[in-house]
Amino acid sequence: MPLTTTEFAALLAGPVLPAARGLLGSTLAANGVTVRITEVEAYAGSGGDPASHAHRGRTPRNAVMFGPAGYAYAYFTYGMHWCMNVVTGPAGEASAVLLRAGEVVDGIEVARARRTAVRRDVDLARGPARLCAALGLDGSVYGRYLLGDGPVRLRPPASPVPPAAIAAGPRVGVTGAHDRPWRFWIAGDPTVSAYRRHVPRRPKPTGSE
Repeated sequence: MPLTTTEFAALLAGPVLPAARGLLGSTLAANGVTVRITEVEAYAGSGGDPASHAHRGRTPRNAVMFGPAGYAYAYFTYGMHWCMNVVTGPAGEASAVLLRAGEVVDGIEVARARRTAVRRDVDLARGPARLCAALGLDGSVYGRYLLGDGPVRLRPPASPVPPAAIAAGPRVGVTGAHDRPWRFWIAGDPTVSAYRRHVPRRPKPTGSE
């Protein structure tokens, strides 16, 4: 049985790991495109997760992460890409789930027009920046409520993903706690992004330019 919107909201307002798993199979619709979420990554707040943007406490940038749940936390990375998280957990306890990848299930021609360099449809939203690009999302999504009838709409899975079909592994591209198995994906789904282990940069030898 699919979750009702009320049940989905309650799931997102709970602990971040069950919320992350529950987001698999959900749909995110915006700007003429709908994506079914196939990969996510969980981040806790100040409770011992050094990879979280809220690890050092509340700032103007991460304020929305402190709740309530169901809102969008977007951030700009590498000076060129937007990524989007769904805020989870009870108000006052920062946590969020990064939407890492998905399958375009509606508006595929619109998504292709936004991502003209992509050759395969499975790659249109395969990665957090690609997912935002396919949906036409940028910093304006920050702080938007996702469970209502606004321009960006998050809906529960039509059918919950069975636990046996959910794989887990280390997070991608983070320097702290990168081996923590808080990345979840639908096993065998071709839209899931490729895993690349974080490799710390080595300091340059003294005297080098």
